[in-house]
Amino acid sequence: MLEFAVLGLLHETPMHGYELRKRLQEIRAFSCGTVYPTLRRMLRAGLIEEEPDEQGAQQGSRRPRRVYRLTGAGRDRFVELAEDCGPRACQDETFDVRLAFFARTPAPIRMRILESRRRRLEQRREGQRAILARADEQCDRYTAQLHRLGLDHSELEVRWLDELIAHERAEQDADPA
Repeated sequence: MLEFAVLGLLHETPMHGYELRKRLQEIRAFSCGTVYPTLRRMLRAGLIEEEPDEQGAQQGSRRPRRVYRLTGAGRDRFVELAEDCGPRACQDETFDVRLAFFARTPAPIRMRILESRRRRLEQRREGQRAILARADEQCDRYTAQLHRLGLDHSELEVRWLDELIAHERAEQDADPA
């Protein structure tokens, strides 16, 4: 998922490593120790390229920063990853990153991911309801409240997804292409 996020951010504009790390943290809590090794791997794979930041060097920066930019192969890889709507696309660990780049994801793929995420949360919600029904007998009040919080969060996200799905459908119905 880190590769997808880096490609998505560089799709917007070239960035130096520090800026990439900051922007990645806005999307998801990626380990700082994985960002630079991922950038090096992507450089070797030809997905991105680097060049010295001439502007930073002129402003008296101690060490010239490297600016990373997307290559044609990187754009192709981003499209490939954006169009992947397999089971991982709607998991807790990946959904937020996928959603961050929905603007560059084809509408039918967005809809499949949203609907899959909704189904996954509905299943979770039913399990949480069953646990909560037994919680009064089997758990202390704090554990029961923790289960209640989980259920509330799932219900809120299902409603939010319903709104996103309705909006997607309305946009697709309005666009005859």
